[in-house]
Amino acid sequence: MAKGLQGFLWTMLLLFCALQELGSWAMHTAVEGPGLGQPGDPALLAGGRVKRGWVWNQFFVVEEYTGTEPLYVGKIHSDSDEGDGSIKYTISGEGAGTIFLIDEITGDIHATERLDREQKTFYTLRAQARDRQTDQLLEPESEFIIKVQDINDSEPRFLEGPYIGSVAELSPIGTSVMQVMASDADDPTYGSSARVVYSVLEGEQHFTVDSKTGVIRTAVADLDRETQDRYEVVIRATDMAGQLGGLSGSTTVTIVVTDVNDNPPRFPQKMYQFSIVETAPVGTAIGRVKAEDSDVGENTDMTYQVKDEEGVEMFKVTTDSNTQEAVITVQKPLDYESKKVHTVVVEALNKFVDPRFVDLGTFRDQTIVRVSVLDVDEPPEFRPPSNLMEVQEDAHVGSVVGVVTALDPDTANHPVRYAIDRSTDAERIFDIDAQTGAIVTGKVLDRETAGWHNITVLAMEADNHSQVSRASLRIRILDVNDNPPELATPYEAAVCEDAKPGQLIQTISVVDRDEPQSGHHFYFTLAPEATNNHHFSLLDIQDNTAAVHTQRVGFNRQEQDVYLLPILVVDSGPPALSSTGTLTIRVCGCDSNGAIQSCNSTAYVVSATLSPGALIALLVCVLILVVLVLLILTLKRHHKSHLTSEDDEDMRDNVIKYNDEGGGEQDTEAYDMSALRSLYDFSEIKGGDGGGGPGEGGPGRNPASELHALPQWVQSPDLDFSVFRDYICRKVEQADEDLSVPPYDSFQTYAFEGSDSPVPSLSSINTWSSSSEQDFSYLGGWGPRFRQLAALYAGRRGEEDSEES
Repeated sequence: MAKGLQGFLWTMLLLFCALQELGSWAMHTAVEGPGLGQPGDPALLAGGRVKRGWVWNQFFVVEEYTGTEPLYVGKIHSDSDEGDGSIKYTISGEGAGTIFLIDEITGDIHATERLDREQKTFYTLRAQARDRQTDQLLEPESEFIIKVQDINDSEPRFLEGPYIGSVAELSPIGTSVMQVMASDADDPTYGSSARVVYSVLEGEQHFTVDSKTGVIRTAVADLDRETQDRYEVVIRATDMAGQLGGLSGSTTVTIVVTDVNDNPPRFPQKMYQFSIVETAPVGTAIGRVKAEDSDVGENTDMTYQVKDEEGVEMFKVTTDSNTQEAVITVQKPLDYESKKVHTVVVEALNKFVDPRFVDLGTFRDQTIVRVSVLDVDEPPEFRPPSNLMEVQEDAHVGSVVGVVTALDPDTANHPVRYAIDRSTDAERIFDIDAQTGAIVTGKVLDRETAGWHNITVLAMEADNHSQVSRASLRIRILDVNDNPPELATPYEAAVCEDAKPGQLIQTISVVDRDEPQSGHHFYFTLAPEATNNHHFSLLDIQDNTAAVHTQRVGFNRQEQDVYLLPILVVDSGPPALSSTGTLTIRVCGCDSNGAIQSCNSTAYVVSATLSPGALIALLVCVLILVVLVLLILTLKRHHKSHLTSEDDEDMRDNVIKYNDEGGGEQDTEAYDMSALRSLYDFSEIKGGDGGGGPGEGGPGRNPASELHALPQWVQSPDLDFSVFRDYICRKVEQADEDLSVPPYDSFQTYAFEGSDSPVPSLSSINTWSSSSEQDFSYLGGWGPRFRQLAALYAGRRGEEDSEES
């Protein structure tokens, strides 16, 4: 049937084109080329009339031609064509020679390819008529258009899919859900090929669609998300305005039903049971219950509350925002002995109620929660919970301060034993009777030392000491009058020598460590030993103070410079206690204004006349002087020790050191030989060895004789050099152990010869042999620098030889 319908359509189109072509023969069109109307043109007539040039019909070609022969498009013709074949027709432009072919003799144009209007709607070409012999243009070239005529070959398409819409549940009929649109590629200006209408293929029971706009609407008012939350609706779009033969396309639209708060919360159970021990602290969670709600999102948010009075007092209900559960917690301490079971009514209600659905019913529900209290072995409880006791400070040891009572709250009512936490009464001032709970004093009390005592009393079951209760007890020590009043300070007063009778010298006040409830009241009088006093009087001012006045005219420091006035102070008791204090009165010299100038007590004058700033300045000066004295002493001691060390060094190491070469023994000014003789008395040694001749010390001797006259060192058996030997050894050890000393050579000269030396002495002074036993002839081979020394010793050897001869 589809093929027959398609053939019918092609027949109608061809008939339409043929009728159109026949009409074009009766209506010729003159087309002017580019050269028409210009002077000299042979086509321009004398009368100004334009000669007709091109004649052809209006060209159209049907798209999607499926015939086997080329499709005839039209014919071009020139009025100068006499039909003898002398004119050749040609075309150029879009598709010329490929898509469109022309008969050169007749001017017929055919389409050789299948055209698609949706790809290209028209083609622009140019036509020429030439003389076949000369190939000259007979008519100006002219442009024409071949239009592709549309047929209904494109079905409507939904280009914006997939489509997803939403609508609230229980929406009224006709509620707009969404809009869908289909597009048709056919020519909307030609026929009804692009005219689209919409319809519902699937889902028409719940939704409708507007045939012209494509708007989808609800068809029922009882859409229930809890029943079905999603619908798949198939929408069809048909062109040709839905007429027979129109093409169509379809799409699937997903419609989601959104939730509204149309369902109240419901508890799955009408009763819940929980249990908890009676010792559970306040705030302990007992259990959780939850009401179910078929809605979703915020429509399921709910709150819980306790409805009965008993439950409100004992329990508290909160809402867990994450799980929407009711959390039941303890609000007051539980007691199994008082009540074993508690009944609580819990109500759940939605937070957000939609007023549109109030008529559906109340959006709340209730359930009963039974809480069973479990019995546990509890520690004793103190009754009554008073924590204050009082006792007189003069109470005897063992006196009862008070009694504490504790009872076992359990049904068994076990006996209770008492004790004191010794960490709060380390001095064991109080004791407690383990059975009766009577607290007694364990030591003598003194309110002035400690007026309050804080102790902790323990109560425990007699057969289970792990069940312990604690109670803090404050014991106040009540005051008794056991401390006499005393003068506030050791009073000292001063009186001028020219004082007049009745002059105020000092105001006396007292202190008392006791604290009577009625307050202090003191009485002042002179002590009995001062009854014969005619110098001063005491006046009780009746405000716990007294005033001392003079009774005579003038005082004399030379006769008596200090007066001691005993004062008796008595408190109000009971019992009344008293004490005697002494007021020291000094006689001082005063100026005309009564200002004290000097007293016999220097300290008193200083303290009375110098300001604190002056005292500080004086102390600073004294401190500076002490520092200077210590510094001077330190410097002197250091200088003395330095001099002592230098003297010791001079005594022990007598070294003469010089770097120039003298002129021999004739040069008496180069060095002083007395320095070598300063340590020992060489005269005795010289006289003892008999080495020198008579007259050696004469001033007329020559240098050679002076050199010969030097005493020769001979070790005496009576001399003790252990001191020097110890000193040298100690110096050597110090030099060896001191790593900071540079490695330089040191040459020391000492005034004695060591014993058992394997090397004989090289000194001309310290030698066992006499000068005659020595041969100095080898000095002549030491060079020019020792020439003078060789001459001296050579001359001296000659003298010695002559003397011996």
